[in-house]
Amino acid sequence: MEELICYCFNYTFSDIESDVKENVKSTIEERIASEKKAGGCQCETKNPKGK
Repeated sequence: MEELICYCFNYTFSDIESDVKENVKSTIEERIASEKKAGGCQCETKNPKGK
């Protein structure tokens, strides 16, 4: 299993890499920011590092 980069939304390095290839830049950061704004972020509980 590939290591997660984003524990809240289950993004991996491969996801980001594919996103960049497909869109010339990563749109994942924008999606994460939007979800965080909507209250969907749970880094404190899902990420083993607590952030």
